[in-house]
Amino acid sequence: MPTYRPTPTDSFPTDTSVLQRETEETLSKHIPSPEYPAQPLHRNAHLQWLVRNLVQGFPARYTSQDASQSWLMFWTLQSLSTLQAGLDPGNKQKAINTIMSWQHPDGGFGGGPGQAPHLLATYASVCALANVGQPGPRGGWDQIDREKMYRFFMSVKQPDGSFTVMHHGEVDVRGIYCLLVVATLLDLLTPELVAGTPAFLASCQTCEGGFSSSSQPYFSSSGDLLSSPRPPLGEAHGGYTFCALASWVLLRSFQPPPAGVDINVKRLLRWLVMMQGSEIELGGFRGRTNKLVDGCYSWWVGGAFALLEMLGVPAPGKGETPAAHDGGDNEWDDVDDALFNRRALQEYILYAGQHPTGGLRDKPPKISDAYHTLGCLSGLASAQHYVVPSSTRREETTLLWESNADLSFDEQRKNAFADALSWVEEEGASRYVGGSADRVNAMHPVFNLTMTHADAMMGYFYNQTVLPRLRRNV
Repeated sequence: MPTYRPTPTDSFPTDTSVLQRETEETLSKHIPSPEYPAQPLHRNAHLQWLVRNLVQGFPARYTSQDASQSWLMFWTLQSLSTLQAGLDPGNKQKAINTIMSWQHPDGGFGGGPGQAPHLLATYASVCALANVGQPGPRGGWDQIDREKMYRFFMSVKQPDGSFTVMHHGEVDVRGIYCLLVVATLLDLLTPELVAGTPAFLASCQTCEGGFSSSSQPYFSSSGDLLSSPRPPLGEAHGGYTFCALASWVLLRSFQPPPAGVDINVKRLLRWLVMMQGSEIELGGFRGRTNKLVDGCYSWWVGGAFALLEMLGVPAPGKGETPAAHDGGDNEWDDVDDALFNRRALQEYILYAGQHPTGGLRDKPPKISDAYHTLGCLSGLASAQHYVVPSSTRREETTLLWESNADLSFDEQRKNAFADALSWVEEEGASRYVGGSADRVNAMHPVFNLTMTHADAMMGYFYNQTVLPRLRRNV
């Protein structure tokens, strides 16, 4: 068994360095050895864990998540889809009925019945409906009140282009991401809605290269909002960075940023790369500088690399990808052709992220939970599959576009639609540490939905024809 070097210290122990060393010692015990063999994806255990939570109910400790019922639903349904499983018609209808009980009379969705509408809960509810809903009576999609939802979105818009997550709530780039995803899926994007938003997002990039939750607005003595200075609030964080980057990608498709407004992609790429842990940390990702690796950042950071493709940052060796790999030490190139170590991330999830009784977790010895289960599975998908925007699929999509002459911004709608549906899983680029039996479905890099679910929802709400995919997700 190889011996891996621990993270060096400066010989002045702190709580942080002590915890780092303890974590590395724990993770090192999960490196495959005669005592701890390499672990495959325990698909059946995870499916049983998810179904038990959905059908029988979550354990009592989840009562603290009363305002996150929509998230618990989304994490569970999307995890099932990622594992290539679906619900029977009866349980689908139960899920739809439950989700629709969260729709607020004034628009948007709350975290539970009777709760105030919230941008994050609205994203979780709509994406859950993408999994189980459909057009028609009781199908959920036609029961979404899009007019009231748009009014709710505009009611939380701020003068600087940002959005509060709810009425009287805080500004947060996670809320902006949730709003833009829902607006893109449901054909609610308008120039009025996103005015000023690109500049706000750019102002949240920190000196490290990642993004913080928001930035500080400044006003003149007369009360006018100043364009600068706008220092970011807080340090760069994996969750904020993914949401800001995905939002930037969505906005570029619909309404390119004005002249002089941009993000530093080179600095962002450097920060993302530096978030991957060392060998003794099994290649997991951390969410902030000098913090511990955590399974959820397998998606928040690991999933962000695909988004860079839309910004023109190709992976090294693109165009020279070898045939698909089924696993084994001899089937990986000496130098990985991705921007991050795909093999190492899969190993972290498989060896340290899986809980023995089902579900996935932050890291051992913690228990599994719904949030980390989806974060790890989505991260596993991003490490297994190479998903890229296809210019061919985009061109074919635009040729099928049926214009709406009543809308002055119809060309912008077409661009947003075509870009969102242009992502494809590149054939021959999938790699699986434990073999093809461990394959999970590829994820849409922006929405964190299986691509066929995103295709179906957007095709319906835009009233457009969607090209079929060669590789169908369950």
